[in-house]
Amino acid sequence: MLRLTAGRVGSLLTRRATAALSTSSARMASHGHEVSETVDMSQPLYWDRLDTPLPDRPFKDIVSAADKSLKQKEKGPWSQLTKEEKIALYRLMFCQTYAEMKKPSSEWKTVMGGIFIFLGFTGLVVWWQSIYVYPPRPRTFDPEWQAKQVKRMLDMRVNPVEGFAGKWDYEKGQWK
Repeated sequence: MLRLTAGRVGSLLTRRATAALSTSSARMASHGHEVSETVDMSQPLYWDRLDTPLPDRPFKDIVSAADKSLKQKEKGPWSQLTKEEKIALYRLMFCQTYAEMKKPSSEWKTVMGGIFIFLGFTGLVVWWQSIYVYPPRPRTFDPEWQAKQVKRMLDMRVNPVEGFAGKWDYEKGQWK
């Protein structure tokens, strides 16, 4: 029964997806939201990654007239190019240098801020629970009660050979 339902849901989603792709209008009929442009993922993509030094395509596909003349100048001897022209040629092919890719980001500040906000909120919840939710501490946790309990156990001589009362000197009234 569950497999039949999952199969129907899958076919429904497939039909909706193909219907959305096959429509030529930029709006969906049922919701009124705009549909984003589709990207042809079969074409080579550009990305800056340290482990892939040469991307599938250059950073700038569409070049201006100045860039075209610079590309023609690139075919000649590189000793005639200025430093700025070499940098401009590099920027046509790549968006970032390795130094720019390796530069540390400030994302750790956001992460640490989120952690501290979460810990602060958790502390407030624990404090609120200790005041309004938990019952008061039992009297057996009070130091006076515990002192009376120790005195009672010594008076009863609880485990006098090797235990609790065995470590008390009854003649001097102090611990051995």
